[in-house]
Amino acid sequence: MHRIGIEIGGTKLQAAVGTAAGVIEHRVMAQVPEPRSAATILEWVDAIVPELVVWTQKNHEAVTGIGVGFGGPVESSTGSVLTSHQVEGWEGVELKPWFEERFELPTTIANDSNAAGWAEYCTGAGMGTSTFCYMNIGSGIGGALVIDGKLHDGQGRGAFEMGHVHVANPYGASAGSIEKLEHLFSGWSIERHARESLRLVSHTPLWELTHARDKEITARTIGEAAALGDEAALRIVDEIAQTVGLAINNAVTLVHPEVFALGGGVSLMGDVLFDPLRARMAELAYAPYGGGTELVPAALVEDVVLVGALLLAE
Repeated sequence: MHRIGIEIGGTKLQAAVGTAAGVIEHRVMAQVPEPRSAATILEWVDAIVPELVVWTQKNHEAVTGIGVGFGGPVESSTGSVLTSHQVEGWEGVELKPWFEERFELPTTIANDSNAAGWAEYCTGAGMGTSTFCYMNIGSGIGGALVIDGKLHDGQGRGAFEMGHVHVANPYGASAGSIEKLEHLFSGWSIERHARESLRLVSHTPLWELTHARDKEITARTIGEAAALGDEAALRIVDEIAQTVGLAINNAVTLVHPEVFALGGGVSLMGDVLFDPLRARMAELAYAPYGGGTELVPAALVEDVVLVGALLLAE
């Protein structure tokens, strides 16, 4: 028996056929079509799901259910979308009934970070733990929390929303103001700040990686330049580590997980980001916990939401 997993993001769409263990066997990927709206995404889903069912049947299997990782908060009990921060038209959409009426398959709807965190707990960086935290930094910032082997969803509208914790703004004239972490250190926010604040210096690593064009400064080029010793890029990475490390440490102080996994595009900077993050956590750590939490990269990278959707499907 097989399942269908679907990722509905702000920029990326994925759908796959896989097993109850989260093994992906066939995948379809796309960018959110223009005009970017709930309606155009549902049109894409409406076309793709029957194709996946046919593909599965050709391989002499049946589809038992659908799991969806949605890019925004959802109401777990009803499978309704609360909002999307990136695509218009999702507010109040009853997504679970739409799927079940359309495809006549039981459907589970979860926030995409919850799906990702569950995937990492079951098959990735969190395997073998009892208490596990997951955080992703990409176009937005999300998180998931597993306690005693169970995905924690608060009152059914989400929990561990790391992007919406408040921190002090470290930047310029606004320094000291209180802002949401996501507004300061999502991938888009990091890039916007870097483009506004950096002056590219000739023949430095960042200058060469961006071909001397400010608009090509991205989280990826910042990470690559920092790894090459670029001073400006290292300053940006240190700004990230100081404030994101503070937020992570606060979460660790409250929950004390064995493992805290960091995923999303910004995490792909690698050790040049993880080393100062770990240093910041050690600086701020609650002494009795004695370094009992390991900060690690997420293991599943681009597959993480799809795998979680497959695992959560019935």
